[in-house]
Amino acid sequence: MELAFRAVVVAWLAADPTLADGLNAIVEEAPIRTALPWLALTASASTDWSTKSSRGREIRVALELNYRGYEQLAEAGLISAIEARMESLPADQSEAGFQIASMTFLKARAEQRGEALRVLVLEYRARVLAI
Repeated sequence: MELAFRAVVVAWLAADPTLADGLNAIVEEAPIRTALPWLALTASASTDWSTKSSRGREIRVALELNYRGYEQLAEAGLISAIEARMESLPADQSEAGFQIASMTFLKARAEQRGEALRVLVLEYRARVLAI
C-alpha cells in the first residue's frame, strides 16, 4: 500500500495547476537535473494499521520543496498551495486499492543550504485501509 500511496500523492500534487505552474518538477525522490523550484516525495515509512476485517497501514511521507530565495517568505504562496492540495486528497482511492481513513499534517522543517538555497520539508501521516 505504501508504494501505491506514494504514487497517488505524487500524481495528485502534479495534477494541481497552481503547483504545475509554480514548480519545475513534482517527482518521487529528488530529481538529478532540474532547475529550482521543485517538489519531491523524498521519504516514507509505514506501520501496520489493520483492523479485524481490513488490512491497513499508517504511512508517513515527507515532501521536500527546494527553492532559491533570499527572504524566508519567498515561496509562502507555493507552500500554502502544497498544504492545501495535500489536505484535499480524496479519501476514495479505489483505483489504487485503498481508502484514506485520515490525513494529518505532522510537522514542517525549514533550512537554508548554501547562500540562497532554501528547503522546506512537510511531513504527513495517512491512515489507509485496503479495499
